[in-house]
Amino acid sequence: MNSLTDEVLLFLEKHKLTNYKARPVLIAFSGGYDSMCLLHVMHFMGFENITAIHLNHNWRGEESFREMERCKKFCEETGIKFYTETLCRDIPKTETAAREARYEFFRRCAEKFNSDIVFTAHNADDNAETLIYRIAKGTGLDGLAGISEAREIFYRPLLKVSRQEIEKYCRDNNLSPNQDSSNNDLKYKRNLIRHKVIPVLKDINPEFLNAVNTLTELAAETSEYFNKLTETTSTQYFLSQHKAVQTRIIKKMLVDNKIDYDKEKIELILEFIIKNSAEKSGRTYSLSSDLFMFANRKTFEIISKTPINKEEVTIKSIGDYNFSDYEFSLKECRECPEEFPPDNGNTAFVCLDGIDFTLRTRRDGDIIFPLGAGGRQKLKKYLNGKKVPPHKKDKLVFLCRGSEVLWAPGFGISERIKVKNKQVTHLLKLRRREE
Repeated sequence: MNSLTDEVLLFLEKHKLTNYKARPVLIAFSGGYDSMCLLHVMHFMGFENITAIHLNHNWRGEESFREMERCKKFCEETGIKFYTETLCRDIPKTETAAREARYEFFRRCAEKFNSDIVFTAHNADDNAETLIYRIAKGTGLDGLAGISEAREIFYRPLLKVSRQEIEKYCRDNNLSPNQDSSNNDLKYKRNLIRHKVIPVLKDINPEFLNAVNTLTELAAETSEYFNKLTETTSTQYFLSQHKAVQTRIIKKMLVDNKIDYDKEKIELILEFIIKNSAEKSGRTYSLSSDLFMFANRKTFEIISKTPINKEEVTIKSIGDYNFSDYEFSLKECRECPEEFPPDNGNTAFVCLDGIDFTLRTRRDGDIIFPLGAGGRQKLKKYLNGKKVPPHKKDKLVFLCRGSEVLWAPGFGISERIKVKNKQVTHLLKLRRREE
């Protein structure tokens, strides 16, 4: 085996992919040097169920269709399955649009061919170009990590192989790749970097590609470490971390929720979390038209603004009732349990003098006679005492009679329906329907 093939084999072993030789795998195949090299290597390594997938961007008229036919012919001669699609002409001719269209195509193919592996032929030069492009546009630690070796269903076995090695492999194996004329068009920023910037950097350091690989590996390791530190919504943990970790946690939450941000916005959110870190019930901070940051002394999270559920279900007999995502059950029960369920559970033994209730969310003016409290409270005050965050109060379900709450599932029952002298009449249950 030559060094390039050795590199691919090491990659497959690292990612435990050598046992996939009989399973359906896809290889993104443009017909250029990189993808033809990868397809040829994988085929002769013994992968039995390869499909070469080719997307014709339809940018260069007949040239694009000639390249597609050459790809098809190569696969026919090599005994590899081939699949292609052609994009409409009205797709914007930009690098971003092309990339998005390619990955949408790859995902469609993965579903069509029932495959969970798509190999792409990104190489060490591509990684260097990506790094330089990100630095020029502005980037952080994640951006310095370069192109990932593996992400979701996508794997890149040639990422540490130089374009020079790939071209040599193609010559040594008498392969005739497509020559994409757009690769020389300097209006595309990556071509400008490839033809003008990288040669200068190689003059400065002939081992520039190796230096880039080392940098991206170190950045990826550091980024992975920081990502593990951000997997929390505990306020106390957040406060114990360095500001760099706090900033990264906030940034990740904003990115995950597709919220635009800048340094000022992150600083304001950081200040908000710290300011409300001693609050019992917590407060909210507007991030967008329908998203808010919530913070209290236990947790912080991004929440959505949801309309209050005004639904009401009338309960006039024993049985099962549906309310929103829940199922409520009211059953007769004459045996007093040896041990009552906890107040914070969704089951309650009670003593009822009649059945005439409504199942609903909270309303203005609601009251409750908390068990053992010796009087009535406003429901709002009761929930505040239970430290229920404001954004969760309107999602709670209550068993009511008029404006009086008789059971707050997960919190407790009313003094009015408690069991006296072990005289139980009914069993109440509330559960989510998917449970």
